Amino acid sequence: EPYLIEYNVRMGDPECQTILPKLKTDLIEVFLSCCEQKLSQIQLDWNNKKSLCIVLCSKGYPDKYEKNIEIENLDKIKLNSYDYMFHAGTVENNDNKIVAIGGRVLNFVSLSEEFDNARKKILDQLNILNWSGGFFRKDIGYKVIDK
Repeated sequence: EPYLIEYNVRMGDPECQTILPKLKTDLIEVFLSCCEQKLSQIQLDWNNKKSLCIVLCSKGYPDKYEKNIEIENLDKIKLNSYDYMFHAGTVENNDNKIVAIGGRVLNFVSLSEEFDNARKKILDQLNILNWSGGFFRKDIGYKVIDK
């Protein structure tokens, strides 16, 4: 009988977005080394900080969700050098407003010495954003955070 049905190695957006900020080596150098078949000749250096990502989704995702819902308060988000907010399912409309057009809308990533601090910083940003058109999983990080 089978022991393994599927092994998925695709690096989706949240997976890449939580790992790449830890990379201290210039990503362009990594790409060029790959193209030139010299990857074994470069040293990959990584930041030792912990990284966590929480995805803000449109209400109704992954099933049916509304599109073109404005995301207010983006101007209130203040990120430091170890915090990131990646736009996933957003566009700027004709009124110069940022609106959600996808199921996964914004990805918040934070690097910190401890997972609980990274999680707290992301939750603080989500509370500041206070987007009524979306939701996020509340259990992200609990398996690695000491209670």
